[in-house]
Amino acid sequence: MTKASDLFVQALEAEGVDHVFGIPGEETLALLDSLRDSGIRLVLTRHEQAAGFMAATWGRLTGRTGVCLATLGPGATNLVTAAAYAQLGAMPMLMITGQKPIRSGKQGHFQIVDVVDMMRPLTKYTRQLVSADSIPAQVREAVRRSQEERPGATHLELPQDVASDQTEAFVLPPVYSRRPLAEHKALDAAADAIRKARHPLLMIGAGANRKTTSKMLHALVEKLGIPFFSTQMGKGVLDETGPLWLGTAALSDGDYVHRAIDLADCIVNIGHDVIEKPPFWMKRGRRTVIHVNYSPAVADQVYFPQIEVVGDIAHSVWQLAERLEPQAHWDFALFDRVRTALCDNIASLAADERFPLAVPRLVAELGRQLDPGDITCLDNGLFKLWFARHARCRLANTLLLDNALATMGAGLPSAIAAAIAKPGHKVVAVCGDGGFMMNSQELETAMRLRLDLVVLVLRDDAYGMIKWKQAHEGYAQYGMDYGNPDFVRYAESYGARGHRVGALDELGGVLRTALDTPGVDLVEIPVDYGRDDDLLHREIPDGAAAVR
Repeated sequence: MTKASDLFVQALEAEGVDHVFGIPGEETLALLDSLRDSGIRLVLTRHEQAAGFMAATWGRLTGRTGVCLATLGPGATNLVTAAAYAQLGAMPMLMITGQKPIRSGKQGHFQIVDVVDMMRPLTKYTRQLVSADSIPAQVREAVRRSQEERPGATHLELPQDVASDQTEAFVLPPVYSRRPLAEHKALDAAADAIRKARHPLLMIGAGANRKTTSKMLHALVEKLGIPFFSTQMGKGVLDETGPLWLGTAALSDGDYVHRAIDLADCIVNIGHDVIEKPPFWMKRGRRTVIHVNYSPAVADQVYFPQIEVVGDIAHSVWQLAERLEPQAHWDFALFDRVRTALCDNIASLAADERFPLAVPRLVAELGRQLDPGDITCLDNGLFKLWFARHARCRLANTLLLDNALATMGAGLPSAIAAAIAKPGHKVVAVCGDGGFMMNSQELETAMRLRLDLVVLVLRDDAYGMIKWKQAHEGYAQYGMDYGNPDFVRYAESYGARGHRVGALDELGGVLRTALDTPGVDLVEIPVDYGRDDDLLHREIPDGAAAVR
């Protein structure tokens, strides 16, 4: 006979789980005790939401299911934002929550909410475990569903009395499976459209962010020489420092990359997910769009591809490469001019001498100081757009941004998970002052875990992106400004090192000190978004339109 909570942990171990992020409660004490005697490391956090962000990021970086733990009621409700973060962002995650005994109880409805029903619209799979015997199958199914394309969030609720039951059930053995392959006629149709096009173009989306797919895409572009651009969450799948990169669709229209999109008569969307903000708006009759993904396209008013290649993406890319050769009539001359103009624009904005700092200047300086495999984790704010547009990633999952739920508060927890998952790489969290303060308590977690981590807090004393939108849409400035703590002293109160950039010429040296010194460093950087509206809505579109 095996205690149910022990069996639950054994089932997690059988699925390759080696970390659980979270906060225990009275209803999860049996599970906590089972974890204590296991090979799984408990990463105790200061808020359940942060634990969920960490688990989701773990799944994003490793491809294996990240696991987080909370108790019932308020602990479980604190996971809701993280559930949406993982579900919309296609990150494999399993949430485990406790519950009062279901066979008998002496506390009425104290702290009880229907967590399973609450999680239903935010997950791929949610169940209450009503029997110890069902634990192996339910854990297997929750993990399988979380990893199955499209990945996302799952949830299991383990009631207190069920966790203490005895059972003769056993852990299920591993399963071998392969994803279905695309049908050959669809591949032929896609290859024929690419072959006949005069200006073919590749778009790399979030679904292409898989190791084998990246390898196959490198082989495809090397063989065919077709230029490419990426969505925000497709950055780094292909080397963006090479001669075929045309930029990132950080905007939906009006950027330099959209000049290439406007000219393209065939766009091959590798792994595009409409959960991201549209990288471009389709219009009827303008071009052939080919959808290459694990699942069919979700019809949208701005995305309605004419050809769909549905199946394992890496295999589909390989098969397209096998079917195609470079064509003499392909014309990439305007694409080359777009690339030159875009790189000139990025360099010009990176030379901005303002202080408080223009974010493009920060992107350039940080890029100079990080190695290709180092990881930058972005919170959400106007700065994210500049990082997406200007950072030139050489490897996948080195710029972790969220262009799906786009929630504030995820930057620091994501960086903590990245530092645990990828030891030996420098990890930087970039947060606005608003987003940082939503989960700043996790500095204590980073210190307790003795992580090597740099946190950049971009200070403008306001909800800057919404303030920018407010001004752009002609509203009076209202309700956006707030006060902040002394971030240097705040960091020091946790035992971390605090730094403040007081002038433009201090930026490089402060960043280098923080990056080169082991431990947790926080750097406060004053930023100025004052020119961003003009840049994004006038100067960049005008410059892009001038490319001929």
